[in-house]
Amino acid sequence: MVTVSEARHRSHRAELVQRRFTKWLHGYASHSYSERLRLLQLPSLELRRLQIDLIWCYKIVLGQVDLCTSEFFDLRLFSSTRGRPYKIFKRRTSCTTRSEFFAERVVHVWNTLPHSVVDFSTLTAFKRSIERVDLSTFCLVT
Repeated sequence: MVTVSEARHRSHRAELVQRRFTKWLHGYASHSYSERLRLLQLPSLELRRLQIDLIWCYKIVLGQVDLCTSEFFDLRLFSSTRGRPYKIFKRRTSCTTRSEFFAERVVHVWNTLPHSVVDFSTLTAFKRSIERVDLSTFCLVT
């Protein structure tokens, strides 16, 4: 089993690879990593992971993959909270290593997606709409 610190270390190492590679590109060495990403029109690896987590969450919640939703989180289809059609809840646990698991990482982000921007009608529409949402507040690297 991978501990929380090991998972963070692996994620950090992957980001370091992209950080170093973009610095080696001609003309980019003097820029900060955030500036290099902006100039190259690249998302951070952390942001890409978050977007992929949200896409998998969409597939699980809407039954597009052969997985049992209840094994990952509790789902409320018709919630009275500001018209959100799909609200999910974390399972209670006393284990701190679970904090880096997919089902733990994605819940808060999923529930804070702006309903007015995010389109749940199709997977393609969902993918396009989450690209318009500023997810940088959930990332360490901006």
